[in-house]
Amino acid sequence: MENKVLETGFNNIKEGNKEWVEFVKNDETGRFQQLAKGQSPEVLWIGCADSRVPANELTGKKPGEVFVHRNIANMCVHSDMSMLSVLDYAVNVLKVKHVIVAGHYGCGGVAASLSSTQYGIIDNWLCHIKDVYRLHAEEIDAIEDKEQKADRLVELNVKEQVFNLCTTSIIQNAWKERDDLAVHGMVINIGTGELIDQGCTYTGTDKLGNVFAFK
Repeated sequence: MENKVLETGFNNIKEGNKEWVEFVKNDETGRFQQLAKGQSPEVLWIGCADSRVPANELTGKKPGEVFVHRNIANMCVHSDMSMLSVLDYAVNVLKVKHVIVAGHYGCGGVAASLSSTQYGIIDNWLCHIKDVYRLHAEEIDAIEDKEQKADRLVELNVKEQVFNLCTTSIIQNAWKERDDLAVHGMVINIGTGELIDQGCTYTGTDKLGNVFAFK
């Protein structure tokens, strides 16, 4: 590799893996050997792709305990086959009990969606967040501070994505068969590490409204 900076960065990745291999080898609990045989997580985490918000660390969970899907601004888009495939596998095969949509304050995707600046192909993805803004424009526009405005949209976006998840046939059909599945919305304060419950937990279709609840 001609670029020494790239070579150094790649070597750091490999060295980090060697350290992890040593940790696994010296672990005497047997959990890694058990994980090699399969997984049975209770949590599906749908979070932002931001490098500062790793699911396991934030929830204090070990490898094998959290199934994860991440994208820009933790969106749950009904036509996103990647998200839907993860959701279907988690709910119907792994039988997770908790689905968490986790946003975070200081989200660049959310902040960008409040701008009229063009950023590239991501603009098409940000349109989904702009739709959330459109639903709550009066409230958001009343906030003068730019950072507070974006953080409020982060919270509202989480609630809308939770609702989007609950209107999927995957979640609703699961609710018809089991009563041990909940969908939650949370926001991460990166500075403190706190997960803040947004009070929008669903365990059935009763709060969705007639148009969205399948019979």
